[in-house]
Amino acid sequence: MPEYGPYRHLDVTVEDGLATLTIDRPGTHNALNTAAMHDIDRAFAEIGSDRSVDAVVIEGAGEAAFSAGADLAEYAGPTEEHDPTQRERQERFHEIFRAPHDCHAPVIAKIDGFCVGGGLVLALYCDLRIASERSTFGLPTAAVGLLPTGGATRRLVDAVGESTAKELVFTAERIDAARAREAGLLNGVVPAESLDERVAELVASMSEVGDEARERAKRAINAAVAAPDPAAARAREASLWWEQFESSERRERVDAFLDG
Repeated sequence: MPEYGPYRHLDVTVEDGLATLTIDRPGTHNALNTAAMHDIDRAFAEIGSDRSVDAVVIEGAGEAAFSAGADLAEYAGPTEEHDPTQRERQERFHEIFRAPHDCHAPVIAKIDGFCVGGGLVLALYCDLRIASERSTFGLPTAAVGLLPTGGATRRLVDAVGESTAKELVFTAERIDAARAREAGLLNGVVPAESLDERVAELVASMSEVGDEARERAKRAINAAVAAPDPAAARAREASLWWEQFESSERRERVDAFLDG
C-alpha cells in the first residue's frame, strides 16, 4: 500500500477498500487553489498504485460546500503576469480534473452545499454524483469574465445537453438539486441527513460485483464516450469483454451462480 500524504488541503482515509478524499478548505468553501489541485493529483496517483482501493468518495469539509470552485485570487491581474504560467497551469489542471474519470475504481462525488465552478468540473469527472437536497450547482465563470475550462464544456454538454449547458454558462445562474437531477447532472438527491447512508449503499452495492468486471466496464464506458464512432466503441468493448471472459473471476462467479 502506498503512503498517503501529507497534504495541505486534502484529508485522505483508506479503509476496507474505500478511499475518502475530503477537500479541506472550509473557510473558503473548499475553493480549489493550486495547492488543493496538486493534493488531488497526488492522492489519485497514490490511489492508482493501491489496488486494494475499489471505490473512491470525494467530499468537501463542513456543511456549506462540496467546492465553490477556483480561488479567484489566482486569476487576477494583467495577462502578461500570467502567460505562460497560467496557460501551462490550465493544461495541468485539465489532467487533474480528469483523475477521477481515469481512476481504476469508481468515484462518487458526495455533494452537500455549493458545487459551482471548478467544484462542478471536478464533480462532472466523477462516475456518480449524489447530492443533498440543499445543494446548488452552477458554472458562473462568465460573471467574472472567464470561460469554463478543464474540459468542462464537453462534460457539461454530455451530462445535461447543449441547451441547458448554454443556459448555465450564459446566465451564470445556480440551480437547485431537484433541477440538477431532472437535467441529468445527478444520479440521486436525498435529504442531507441521508447523504452518508445513500453513498454507503452505493459503495456496498459496487463491492458485490466482480472487481475486474467493474474496472473493465468503466474502461469500456469511458472508451465509448470518447470513441469517434460506434464501430470504434464496439471494438474496444469487445476487446475488454474478451479480457474479462478469460479471467478466473468470470469462471468463479459463473460457477457460483450456477451452483447457487
